[in-house]
Amino acid sequence: MTIRKIALCTAAMLIAATGFAEARPDTRKMTCEQAQALIRNQNGAVLTTGQNTYDRYVQQFSSECYPQVPTSAYVNTSDGPCPLYRCEEPVGSFTN
Repeated sequence: MTIRKIALCTAAMLIAATGFAEARPDTRKMTCEQAQALIRNQNGAVLTTGQNTYDRYVQQFSSECYPQVPTSAYVNTSDGPCPLYRCEEPVGSFTN
């Protein structure tokens, strides 16, 4: 491979990685109301919540989690902590 091909491949990989990171909404860049509206309008969404953290958030009474259940959680938004719901294993559940 020539140096030019290596440089082009490296640039393409960097652009792709940057694009994927921006594709997921970041709760730190929105208000609590905006985050809650996004969940309400889409019935659930995977949201970035920190530099290296993300999770799936859903409406309180949602079947989007099945077989998990919606559990109360707080995320950081531009206007402070925001109550949302994320999918978790039910309390007392056992896996083999």
